[in-house]
Amino acid sequence: MPKMKTKSAVKKRFKLTGSGRLKAGVAKKRHNLGCKSQKMKRTSRRTFVVDASNTPALKRYMPYG
Repeated sequence: MPKMKTKSAVKKRFKLTGSGRLKAGVAKKRHNLGCKSQKMKRTSRRTFVVDASNTPALKRYMPYG
C-alpha cells in the first residue's frame, strides 16, 4: 500500500497540539491594518485552536500529524 500524501496547504497552515487539537494563525492581519480595530490586531497576534467541528476534515489532509 503506498503512503498517503499530506496536503501542502494544510502542513503550512496548521500544527497539532499535544492533545491532538489543531492550532492555526488568525486571518486578516497582513495589510490594511489602519482600518482594523486595535483589539482585533492585538488578539490576532497569537494562534487559536481550530473548532472541533472542522478538526476531523483537516486531520484527513494530514494523515501523519
